Amino acid sequence: MRALIQRAKQASVTIGGKTHNHIGSGLLILLAVRKGDAEEDAEYLARRCADARIFGDDQGKMNHSVKNIHGSALVISQFTLYADTRKGNRPSFSESASPEDGERLYNLFVRHLRIHLGESKVCTGVFGTMMDVGLINDGPVTIMIDSKSSYS
Repeated sequence: MRALIQRAKQASVTIGGKTHNHIGSGLLILLAVRKGDAEEDAEYLARRCADARIFGDDQGKMNHSVKNIHGSALVISQFTLYADTRKGNRPSFSESASPEDGERLYNLFVRHLRIHLGESKVCTGVFGTMMDVGLINDGPVTIMIDSKSSYS
């Protein structure tokens, strides 16, 4: 699994012209599931996102996690993070999980993230739906985190 996390002053997701969810200070997490990913990947990646120390302390050093600042997270499914652009002009998505596996592991990631941050601190988009995602990036700070299976 792969998460592109962005430190956000605010983030939102709009579907069909209506705001579906929004957060203030916290993380916008774009999440992709790869073929072969398992439940352990969802648990591992949720913990890594919750514990990532990318928020500034009193001296401006990145010493705090989203948990430490009592921030929120907006999680958006983003299978295109596994795009292969090595050949031709059209990306291949052959590494992305099937929609069924992707949705199952996306939902499991969200459940684990809610355990780490609190139920009310985690918002989502709608899996497999065209969405407009808004972001005011704080910094900007944008970091890619891969699950353990991504290294095997």
